[in-house]
Amino acid sequence: MRWGSSRIVAIVMIAPLLLARPSDAADQPFDVGLMRLAEVLGSLHFLRNLCGEQGDQWRELMERLLEAEKPDDERRARFIANFNRGYRSFEGTYTNCTASATEAIGRYTIEGESLARELAARYGN
Repeated sequence: MRWGSSRIVAIVMIAPLLLARPSDAADQPFDVGLMRLAEVLGSLHFLRNLCGEQGDQWRELMERLLEAEKPDDERRARFIANFNRGYRSFEGTYTNCTASATEAIGRYTIEGESLARELAARYGN
């Protein structure tokens, strides 16, 4: 799978969420999906940098998600914890870019795109 067009992937993943209505409560039905998306973004942030991409693009996407959601302090902490969990789950596993890491990038990219589309379709304005 070719994954060099990271800007396009990033836009596809986050754009639908920017259209979604921010929530005020931590127990909104879409929070499970948003928290998983935060974890996926953290995973991609680690893996893509490990495999040659330089920059903070995935962290910036997480910040855009936070800006779009406008969470209270507790919910913001949950978003950040999920992002960090995704990052750390691979940080402890990979020290070099391997075929397995590249495969994980593909899987997480597909999952992130799917989550973003599903959340926007189900809960967007």
